[in-house]
Amino acid sequence: MSLVVQSGSKMGDNQPMMRDFAREERPRERLIRLGERALSTTELLAILFRTGVGGENVLRLAERVLTRFDGLPGLATATVAELTGVNGIGPAKAVELKAALEIGRRLMSTTPGERPAITSPADAANLLMSEMAFLEKEHLRLILLDTRNRVLKTPTLYVGSLNSSIVRIGELFRAAIKENAAAFIVVHNHPSGDPSPSPEDIRITREIARAGSLLGIDCLDHIVIGRNRYVSLKERGLGFD
Repeated sequence: MSLVVQSGSKMGDNQPMMRDFAREERPRERLIRLGERALSTTELLAILFRTGVGGENVLRLAERVLTRFDGLPGLATATVAELTGVNGIGPAKAVELKAALEIGRRLMSTTPGERPAITSPADAANLLMSEMAFLEKEHLRLILLDTRNRVLKTPTLYVGSLNSSIVRIGELFRAAIKENAAAFIVVHNHPSGDPSPSPEDIRITREIARAGSLLGIDCLDHIVIGRNRYVSLKERGLGFD
């Protein structure tokens, strides 16, 4: 996996507007058709924001806001004044965003003992997408799961350009054993924004899956995160026998 940093596009660089997207690919229509859990954090924010600004479509605006505040945790702590300091975010958008985040916080506080469960590759990707989609270096993380596929922890094990000589398979299983995990999912990002698996990704996945079958701790999937897109190697039959 080579480290490639993709320079961001500039606002107004002939970006397609939402009206140029096929109707079924617009965030609202995708939510209706596929459900909210299938959408990326960027798409969910775009639905809240509704409109872009000055030749910048709403998806790009949402992406820029996530980058500016380092994902949802940063947005959750940002003030209305800080939000409105971002070009394209007026008082109405800022207030609606803070209200939505507060509803989410209150929901979590009513069920403090509940841990999210992973039932699909989309669940796994969306759990970490907002934190990993815009990282400038490759990060490898694990989603450690209990016997009911509920999340125990999501530790970061490696940072930097990843390859089979750097990633020690034993370290992954040591982290799983430490937390008494029944299974885990490997997640890493491609800073280029393109989540297409490399031959090295597939090779590492194969080694991890084989080790898991011997140790009795299943590697359920390997998710590659790009710029608000992801690829499940398990879904594509890559690296899993």
